[in-house]
Amino acid sequence: MIARLYNCVAGAGRRVIAFLSSPIRCCIRIIDTLNEHTGTAVTWVSTLLVLVICAEVYLREVHGQAYTGLSELQWHLVAVVFLMGAAYTLKHDRHVRVDIIYASRSRVYQAWINLLGCLIFLLPFCALVVVESQSFIEYAWHIKQTSSDPGGLPARVAVKSVIPLGFVYLFLQGIAIAGKSLLTIAGLDESEDKESDATDEAVSV
Repeated sequence: MIARLYNCVAGAGRRVIAFLSSPIRCCIRIIDTLNEHTGTAVTWVSTLLVLVICAEVYLREVHGQAYTGLSELQWHLVAVVFLMGAAYTLKHDRHVRVDIIYASRSRVYQAWINLLGCLIFLLPFCALVVVESQSFIEYAWHIKQTSSDPGGLPARVAVKSVIPLGFVYLFLQGIAIAGKSLLTIAGLDESEDKESDATDEAVSV
């Protein structure tokens, strides 16, 4: 009886996912494209970060001149790279996993882990950060917050504003991963698998 009920519910779920597969794929494609372009842009910010570090070291060690603005610019750029690159990293599954049983399991089992992980942890956490950071950002803009150090950058409020933006991108990528997981569970992810494998192959090369 229980097995029959389970099969009935599972079958109905697959039919619903199959019916919604086109909009799900479209949503995944849009989010993946957005985060792919954002990740590419972030690589240029990383290049700028390296140049700023080299300039700061050169001025300090060769000319004996220290610039607070350059030092602050480094961690501003690090914050942008970390926050805006997190979704891109998640898209390519390059975040660190505590991999105990995940790798040895089937794709459907992995999809269930990804789906539950997104729904229980990732999406609520991202939503919480976005909501709770609003008062923090609004206050910073209200007082027009700048660096408290002499010679520091005047745009500290701007880098703080990247916090909710980065988590919005991460939230969107969580939706895309949840969608891919649903398609995998329903046995409808064939085209996504090929695309994902090709992307991973290109990244590893």
